[in-house]
Amino acid sequence: MKILDKTLSIILAGGIGKRLYPLTEDRAKPSVPFGGIYRIIDFTLSNCLHSGLRQIMILTQYKSHSLNKHLRDGWSIFNPEIGEFITAIPAQMRMGDEWYAGTADAIFQNRYLLERNDAEYILILAGDHIYRMDYAEMLKEHVHRKLDVTVAAMPVPIAEAKDFGVIEADPDQRIRRFIEKDANPPCMPGDPKRSLASMGIYIFNLPVLLKVLQADHFESGSGHDFGKNILPEMVAANMNVGVYHFGGKTGRVSQDYYWRDVGTLDAYYQANMDLLKPVPPIDLYQKDWLIRTYHGQFPSARMVPSSQGEVGMVENASLAGGDVIIGAKVLRSILSHDVRVESGALVEESILFDRVRVGSGARLRKCIIDKGVRISPGETIGWDPALDQKRFTVSEGGVVVVPKGYAF
Repeated sequence: MKILDKTLSIILAGGIGKRLYPLTEDRAKPSVPFGGIYRIIDFTLSNCLHSGLRQIMILTQYKSHSLNKHLRDGWSIFNPEIGEFITAIPAQMRMGDEWYAGTADAIFQNRYLLERNDAEYILILAGDHIYRMDYAEMLKEHVHRKLDVTVAAMPVPIAEAKDFGVIEADPDQRIRRFIEKDANPPCMPGDPKRSLASMGIYIFNLPVLLKVLQADHFESGSGHDFGKNILPEMVAANMNVGVYHFGGKTGRVSQDYYWRDVGTLDAYYQANMDLLKPVPPIDLYQKDWLIRTYHGQFPSARMVPSSQGEVGMVENASLAGGDVIIGAKVLRSILSHDVRVESGALVEESILFDRVRVGSGARLRKCIIDKGVRISPGETIGWDPALDQKRFTVSEGGVVVVPKGYAF
């Protein structure tokens, strides 16, 4: 497809992710594990792969070692000799002595790379959302409508819309107002319970993008952010700013209409738990739209009786390679690779990262346990809120997070 060959994809992956702390204490938000075997960024990258996009830049900044390692191990799949690449671009201070000051500034500081590329269209993506989407369909609509920029959007409950950029569009789907994270967001026409929210997915014509970024760079007081500054100013200038409705009517990806910003501990936890529903709201089983990731070398997961003959139970749980359940109960939980749960232990409604060890008789409920943590025998987490808050981070929704390297 000629349009795809003329498109450069840029994934913004440099955010600090403060609201996901302590999961982001040692890693960038896009490299946080998800769903037992994935990293968050795998969803955006898989969408690019299946959409036929083969030129991808990933802008990194904050604690990017884990992300870079994952890209090396799981995503060294394109051939630079024929113009394909997935390249991590660290912050380089090309335009001064400052780190990235916002999403638009991150692109502006790399305009040197954009100007050297032969692309006509720039697809800007976030590396920290969970969804499946055929970007090729959005590109086709962008070109057909001859827009300066296209913004992907979807309806969200109006109570949640204050956390997003909200769009007001005319009947021709031209954006007439763009309101970023307003306490009283406008509703959709004829639908007082929902607002049309931006997904942080943009397609720009390259000359237009360079022009608006240049103007924004010299705008005093600007936050150099697409949602807060660039898009509202483009709308105010009556430029051709259009909306693309997520899901669409065509495209190869099956339409589950699932999109989640997993920027908080509770949102992250709930998105993981969504995978355990009888019919998960996001379809990870479409054969020609699988989510690619790095799989290490592990034996198959197994469940065995304890040496005392205790028989364990696994109910509605997701297990990864190398997991061993020894006479223990694992209920409504997600276990990453190489997790071991000893006899008599209970793991309930929890997420365990790689190499976690749960000692015999320990009880875990509604927890996130980071990599390599060893839970002492008989330890109890998730049952005594006062004790949990003294020792760990506890989210507003009551999710207890045990950080990487925690020593009991």
